[in-house]
Amino acid sequence: MTPWTDRSGKFSPLKAAVLLGACLPALWLAWAAASGALASAAPVGLLGARPITEAIHQAGDWAIRFLWLSLAVTPLRRIANWPKLILVRRMLGVTALLYALMHLTLYAVDLKFDLLRIVSEIALRFYLTIGFVALAGLIALGTTSTDAAIKRLGGRNWNRLHSMVYVIGVLAAFHFFIQSKADVYEPTLMAGFFLLLMFYRLAHWRGFALTSPLVLVAIAVLAALGTAAIEYAWYGIATGVPPGRVLAANLQFSFSIRPAWWVLATGLGVTLLALVRPWFGRNEPARGRRAAGATA
Repeated sequence: MTPWTDRSGKFSPLKAAVLLGACLPALWLAWAAASGALASAAPVGLLGARPITEAIHQAGDWAIRFLWLSLAVTPLRRIANWPKLILVRRMLGVTALLYALMHLTLYAVDLKFDLLRIVSEIALRFYLTIGFVALAGLIALGTTSTDAAIKRLGGRNWNRLHSMVYVIGVLAAFHFFIQSKADVYEPTLMAGFFLLLMFYRLAHWRGFALTSPLVLVAIAVLAALGTAAIEYAWYGIATGVPPGRVLAANLQFSFSIRPAWWVLATGLGVTLLALVRPWFGRNEPARGRRAAGATA
């Protein structure tokens, strides 16, 4: 079975599109690095004045984005009545692992592959320790993502192991916050999306139907409030910026739209998807986990 075919061996446009999307960031980074190396006369290339550092950050950002996308597959396939979406969950998870490995490899390049220094930096810098633990967890999930591993471990044990992805998500988000220092706009946004995804899972586990617009609107509002609370707490605890200014910034749109509003908009967009869902094909039963007797 190739990455662009389904289990029956037929060409899958969905898998092919996801495969292309998975490769594009890496191809862009390679092209940007090559362009910068060739254009030696230019003082600053596409990756800025510190190209390796920028590439490290971008690889890490894409690792988190693809990890979030893999977590979005399960709720979206229920909400959108798109069972075939499950075909790309493994691909998205493996892509997140590959970008995380690229993130570490580029860090090693930046340190000129000085193994002793790399190990000491990871051991002594808390945010690097957290990131390395998250990477180790992704490696464990990636190496057991094959059909053979599922058969060897058994469905129940495999599910227990892969539920570790939620802990990995928390560690990855925390790593993103700490390494970003003062500017935590994107880490806050990623944390908000993670909250949104976890609320979908919690609602399903508690028996709420993810086809209900009221449930989805409630999740969107709760996730947005949680995002604002995370941003408030971070600035209040980790920086010298008065957190009250952060809350006030969420009500002003002159300079930027705060992450909480993007999370709310995304949640409401998913609600709209649920509203148009009945127009497309045969619906799955609108039941939560307890009612359906299924796992999340």
